[in-house]
Amino acid sequence: MASHFRSAEQQGAVDDELNQLATPDSAPQVPAVSADDTGELLASDAVAPAPSVETPEAVHVVTAADPATVPADQPASESVYSSLSNDEAPVVSRTGTPTVSFKNVSLIYPAQPNKPALDDVSLDIYPGEFVFVVGHSGSGKSSLLRLITRELKASSGQVIVAGQDLTKMRNKKVPYLRRQIGTVYQDFKLLPDKTVYENVAFALECIGKPRSVVKAQVPEVLRLVGLGERMNHFPDQLSGGEQQRVSVARAMVNRPPLLVCDEPTGNLDPAISLGIMKLLDLINRNGTTVIMATHDREMVDSMRKRVIALEAGHVVRDQERGGYGYYGAL
Repeated sequence: MASHFRSAEQQGAVDDELNQLATPDSAPQVPAVSADDTGELLASDAVAPAPSVETPEAVHVVTAADPATVPADQPASESVYSSLSNDEAPVVSRTGTPTVSFKNVSLIYPAQPNKPALDDVSLDIYPGEFVFVVGHSGSGKSSLLRLITRELKASSGQVIVAGQDLTKMRNKKVPYLRRQIGTVYQDFKLLPDKTVYENVAFALECIGKPRSVVKAQVPEVLRLVGLGERMNHFPDQLSGGEQQRVSVARAMVNRPPLLVCDEPTGNLDPAISLGIMKLLDLINRNGTTVIMATHDREMVDSMRKRVIALEAGHVVRDQERGGYGYYGAL
């Protein structure tokens, strides 16, 4: 399954650049775990322990209180997300096998048999793409994402992820599919009675990772998202931005090649949202496919990624380097 997503060599670059994002210039750089150390990261669950590291005394991350997130001399009309413009983003080749493919997909909820949530949707998303899914409430955005993670099953058509037809997949195989998909939600979905460390570790424990791997990888991924010093805190002791960073850490701790995000910045202010988007943008630029549903018009207009627009269950626009548009009400 993993060969449809990203190679082990590409994965090594993710750790290198995430270290640069989360670590200040004065802090020592932590070498990334090489492909030789980890083996086939995405083809199997046998992941070797990453080297133990101490949490740096100071880790620079974007927070609402950080004046560096929005320069003082930035014009009022300039978007807070302007620094994330993908002018230098690598060109994605849309050849070969798509990571996600919808072929004439319809989804009908029993409660609304005459109003399909999705109606004859066809689209392809290729490895390494960053795709915004936009549209007003009720347009079908969340339904589309839930088909990708197999939380829902299409009423008709084919949903193919990593070369597998999810409409024919047996339920017992769904957990194995989800090991290859990281998911970030708007409401974080953290376990309130577990610490930050335990919330992230739980994602590895559920898929049977050995304790040695958990002890090595969880502190490292928390350091990368700027929460190395908060791992023993509980969710109610964190700000909204910090809780969302825990959610991102949990989604990426197993190094999934596909990241599905449902309104991940919906409850955050722009400065904190910028920090989350820097993480997601960097993860994408190193090979991870990112599919993100959002209502954030300013973010979409500034970043100029591929935009798939939904309206009443139909794809009404599929645009490279697109903007949000004017049809979708918040």
